Amino acid sequence: MEIGISLPVRELQDDLSAIKDFAQVAEELGFTHLRVPDLLIRSDGGPLHEPLTLLSWLAGATERIGLVPSVIILPARPTVLVAKQAATVDILSAGRLRLGVGVGGSREEYDALGQDFTSRGRRCDEQIDLLRRLWTEETVDFQGGTETLARVGIAPRPVQQPIPIWIGPGSGGDGGIAPSVLRRVGERADGWFAILPREQLASTQARIAEYAIAAGRDPVRIGVEGAVPVAGRDAEDWLADVDGWQDAGATHLCLRTLGAGLDAAGHVSAMREAAALLTDR
Repeated sequence: MEIGISLPVRELQDDLSAIKDFAQVAEELGFTHLRVPDLLIRSDGGPLHEPLTLLSWLAGATERIGLVPSVIILPARPTVLVAKQAATVDILSAGRLRLGVGVGGSREEYDALGQDFTSRGRRCDEQIDLLRRLWTEETVDFQGGTETLARVGIAPRPVQQPIPIWIGPGSGGDGGIAPSVLRRVGERADGWFAILPREQLASTQARIAEYAIAAGRDPVRIGVEGAVPVAGRDAEDWLADVDGWQDAGATHLCLRTLGAGLDAAGHVSAMREAAALLTDR
């Protein structure tokens, strides 16, 4: 199981040196990837740097650690622009990008970007297919329900052919994951972020596997990433959560130092402590 860490960018927003230091220390400690959130327009959650731009900067400040936006609200953005931005991050990082995408739930954000909120799921399906083609083909002709391209290409194309695409889940009416998202994961994704109680992972994975098999895909090849908060918790408790995710079949895990009111030094200290405890096991 690959273990990464969430970059506490919202809490370190105004201190770019602290953001860079956190990323470099995470790499030094052997974490496999950094996860960063997405937000384009201001909300009650406060300001937040645009993730692909931020990761382009961090690509030059790191050498090995994976870079994971989780997740880009894909249907709110022009597909060719995302393809170009992602390709650039992948090139600048020598192939370290894993692109997390989702459809989001903010109509306000879609309106601000001039995109249709009601067709976002269908558009996301088409965009995932189109992104992979733009990353791997010199020119693309594409005719879909929401996208039309004629002899369009990007250059340079990314190091990874194609860049892995992981999906962040939406919430269904019963509080679970919407069936459309499970279908999207099974039919199209390289993996998904399990924002749900660990006890629900097995049943959710089984539903994803049904969609994958129906689409002629091997569900074993679809990764899944859980998350474990570490700051302000007893080590015994969060280490048990790490084991629980691994036993449940997670291929990746993201540790979080968020939510405990830490300053920049506190986030780095909590990360160092977590890394030491994992190493000493």
